[in-house]
Amino acid sequence: MHSITVSPKFQVVIPLEVRQSLGIQPGEKCQILQYENRIELIPVKKIRAMRGFLKGIDTAIAREPDRV
Repeated sequence: MHSITVSPKFQVVIPLEVRQSLGIQPGEKCQILQYENRIELIPVKKIRAMRGFLKGIDTAIAREPDRV
C-alpha cells in the first residue's frame, strides 16, 4: 500500500507505480468520489479510448416469458 501527503494547497501526488499501472498521463482528468470514510480517484478515459472495450462479451439475455 502506498501513502501520500496532502500539501498546504491540498494537492497530492499519485505514486509512480499506480500511475503506470493505470496509464495515467499528465493533464488527464479523474473523477473523485467520497465513499464512507475514504476518497476514490477514477481516471476518466476519452470516448475514443473506450471504443471496443466491450467487444466479445456475451450479450444474450434470458427474457421473461411475457417480455418476448
